[in-house]
Amino acid sequence: MKLKNKMSIEILSLPENVALARVTVAAFAAQLDFTLEDLEEIKVAVSEAVSNSLIHGYANKTDCMVGINAVIYDNDVLEVEIKDNGVGIADIQQAMQPAYSTTPERMGLGFSFMQSFMDSVQVDSAPGQGTTVKLTKKPSKNVDKQDN
Repeated sequence: MKLKNKMSIEILSLPENVALARVTVAAFAAQLDFTLEDLEEIKVAVSEAVSNSLIHGYANKTDCMVGINAVIYDNDVLEVEIKDNGVGIADIQQAMQPAYSTTPERMGLGFSFMQSFMDSVQVDSAPGQGTTVKLTKKPSKNVDKQDN
């Protein structure tokens, strides 16, 4: 796939930067023929991934960095990567189960939302080495309905 456009930002692990990340990625994604509903879903998925970095990856420390890279390929696929250098995830399969959370007061639905709103979600993580979440989505009007 040929690269059509790319953006990268780094944000401090501040709660107010979750909103910055979500609107920045949505504005970038709006170059494609996404519906308003698609853009809202992208915002939620990005919010969940960035929030996971802040809450779980960095244990709410506000002096760490979260990297966000977004790419649009010539086949109109949006790929968003959220990366932290936090504590990492020991068991990715367990972490992606609905209602699983390492924090008891949390609902544990972040990965479930990401999976339901994006075409694919890939997680690469190791304890002590951080986590990278890769989200991909293609505008729904371009998806062949027979593939669903």
